[in-house]
Amino acid sequence: MEHSKYTVGLDIGTTKIVAMIGKKNDFGKLEILGIGKAPSKGVQRGVVANISQTVDSIRIAVEEAELKCGEKIENVVAGIAGQHIRSIQHSDNITREDPEKVIIEDDINELIDKVHKLVMMPGEEIIHVLPQEFKVDGESHIPNPVGMYGSRLEANFHIVIGQVNSIKNIVRCIKEASLDIIGLTLEPLASAEAVLTDEEKEAGVVLVDIGGGTTDVAIFKEKTIRHTAVIPFGGNIITEDIKEGCSIIQKQAELLKVKFGSAAPSENKENEIVSIPGLRGREPKEISLKNLAKIINCRVVEIVDLVHHEINNYGYQEQKKKLIAGIVLTGGGAILKHVKQVVELHTGMDTRVGFPNEHLANSDNEDIPSPMFATAVGLILRGWDEGKYNDFENIEKEEQFNEQDLQKNKKEPKENVKNIFKAWTEKFLHFLSDEEIHKQDEDNQQN
Repeated sequence: MEHSKYTVGLDIGTTKIVAMIGKKNDFGKLEILGIGKAPSKGVQRGVVANISQTVDSIRIAVEEAELKCGEKIENVVAGIAGQHIRSIQHSDNITREDPEKVIIEDDINELIDKVHKLVMMPGEEIIHVLPQEFKVDGESHIPNPVGMYGSRLEANFHIVIGQVNSIKNIVRCIKEASLDIIGLTLEPLASAEAVLTDEEKEAGVVLVDIGGGTTDVAIFKEKTIRHTAVIPFGGNIITEDIKEGCSIIQKQAELLKVKFGSAAPSENKENEIVSIPGLRGREPKEISLKNLAKIINCRVVEIVDLVHHEINNYGYQEQKKKLIAGIVLTGGGAILKHVKQVVELHTGMDTRVGFPNEHLANSDNEDIPSPMFATAVGLILRGWDEGKYNDFENIEKEEQFNEQDLQKNKKEPKENVKNIFKAWTEKFLHFLSDEEIHKQDEDNQQN
């Protein structure tokens, strides 16, 4: 498959794995050529817990997508998510050797490289360095300093950090499914690409992606990412609550949630009852929809309170941090009835449900514009233009490469200096090479 013609988004979620094939039509819209879904059996709260099960699920999803569009999938843009993701704010600076020369991209890259050398906790690695605003000789609020004169270049950064082993496991699963990775992106950023407008990002907006295992939060202001967080609760824990509260099996609980569930108990009447078939010839179980809504409401309110806590951490009450566009809900959990009203009630912020319709061409498949596919659509959108990966940097540590590899990298011509992410992907995937995986397997056998 030619990467220039097709792009494949691979969303490895806690509940499902989605492989989506898309291309840009003549009107600049995303035309979905094929989509495959598979239950995600080897992932817990966004983290791979079973390699073989995850590989099998990826293969099933990919094969279904291939069957629907008649194309062979070889390359994918994959998402990084999970409860291991955390973020910090950081400021740093460099002093330029010749202030008489204008600031160029190399100066910014030098500053970003300096940030990448920050010491993290054991087992953690910087995977995302996002410049927010620059200062040149004390002059602040500069969105892009290229072309300016100055001796001291400073910047505020939003740094996303993850467990390197968790990322290695995702990459290993994809490679063992006989796929190549052409890009890695943080899933909340992919979802944002699919459902947020530029106006919302400029005005200030909170993206809340309610997945199966986690709820991802991303706050944008002045078109720049300002805050990210991962809350370790999602739709699955609501299903678990229903299962325990109604004394039914998991499959019945999920069906109840999807078909009859509501996050607002006040919307149900006392006499509304649903009958669940009994197990092995036992009597059917009658469940009050009002009680079902009460169970759902308790957990949804808990998740919303945690989201609101993250919004408070960002400091949205400050005048310059106002979030005028409010909250946009997406992900499978956003489909739950009356969840929008509960979010508005407990946060006091305007809320809408985000659908990826704006970027999609007309499709016969009614499921595709659903919020549950926002991440997969966003991954394809970010794969269209490699320039959109510029928010990623090289997270390798030089000591993890041998001298021969370094010399080889030095000799290779720089075809596109601006494409920072392409270099990041190549070096990081080299770091996660089969040789590294085999070494890890040998260590496990010795232990």
